Amino acid sequence: MTLTFVMDPKVGPALYEEILDLWTEVTNAGGAVGFVPPVVPDDIRPQLLTQVGMVSDGRMRLLMGRDEEGALAAVSFLGLNQHRLMTHWIWLYTVMVHPRHQGRGYGRELLAASAEHARTIGGVEAIRLSCRGGMGLEDFYASCGYKEVGRVPDGVRVAPGDDRDDITMLLPLH
Repeated sequence: MTLTFVMDPKVGPALYEEILDLWTEVTNAGGAVGFVPPVVPDDIRPQLLTQVGMVSDGRMRLLMGRDEEGALAAVSFLGLNQHRLMTHWIWLYTVMVHPRHQGRGYGRELLAASAEHARTIGGVEAIRLSCRGGMGLEDFYASCGYKEVGRVPDGVRVAPGDDRDDITMLLPLH
């Protein structure tokens, strides 16, 4: 089983709600996607509105993957650099696979599809992402070809007394 990916889908009300539900479920399952569980959709809604707005105005691209039943199973956002000296790389944000699909290789498929689509963006030579330490995410990303290129000790405060490293990883696209 593989996912069917669509780059830059039209984000109407139905897809918006699907992404919101996915983000909520991923967070509540312990996913490190910008929030700490427990969350409800209204906690995530402002950030999703921001990211969808950036998709609408061309500063970000949305990649979604649907499973064999047509349900939203995976999402990533590719953030285009606005700084003229950094347009040769993009950020990968909010990489999510629905908890019911974890362990099936869909995360690897999502990262590969994200890289494939990034290669179609003129002048983009690399993808950077940031991940929260203490969860093994850097090992997963490394197994997908990303290399750790920076680390800020205790750069992410999950809760008082629970600080994690902010890890930057890079995937060259050539």
